[in-house]
This record gives sequence, C-alpha cells and structure tokens, in this order.
Amino acid sequence: MSSAVFEVTPGMRRLCATVLGMQAIVVALIIPVAITINGVSTPIALTVGLGLAVLCVVVAGMLKRPYAYIAGTVLEVLTIATGFLVPVMFFLGVIFAALWITAIFVARRVEGTTKR
Repeated sequence: MSSAVFEVTPGMRRLCATVLGMQAIVVALIIPVAITINGVSTPIALTVGLGLAVLCVVVAGMLKRPYAYIAGTVLEVLTIATGFLVPVMFFLGVIFAALWITAIFVARRVEGTTKR
C-alpha cells in the first residue's frame, strides 16, 4: 500500500493537464463574448477571463503535487461560475468539471490495472 493518500500518476497528470489546457483556451475566449454580446465591462471580462486562463496554465504546471488537484477542482467551480458573465459557460463549465473528474478516475483506474 502506498504511503500517499492521493498518489499522482503520470497518466493522470497528462490527462488533467490536457483538460486544464483546453479550459484555459475556452475561458480566454469568453472575453470578447462577454464584452460584445453580454455587455460586461472590459476590465471585468479581462480580469476574469485572463485571470482564470493563467490560473489554469499555472495549476497544469503544478500537477506533480497532490494539492494541485484541489486547486484544479476549485478552478472547475470558478469556470462554472463564469456562467454569470456568459451563460453558456454554465454548460461548458460542467463539461470541463466532468472531464476533470473523468481524467482523475480513468487514469487512476487504467494505471492501477497496468500495475498488477
């Protein structure tokens, strides 16, 4: 049995980094939508969109550490919350959260099977 409560596997790290990378692109792309279609002020749209995109990239780079998965989960909640600026993000945020959870569990299951 492993001494770590939450063991980070290479496959899980790759899958989760991929989810966060794609998520960074999508949340950056909400900026023009929020400004032009939903009338959100430019400073708010830029702060939220770019801030969340940068956080996604930073957390993706920290995925060797177990606490980064907690940060990633918080990012999923924040991405869903961007639906208050661009309503379609409620849906897309849930999709990314599902991909995040799937990436963690599928990678752990697959790599757990290959260890035997």
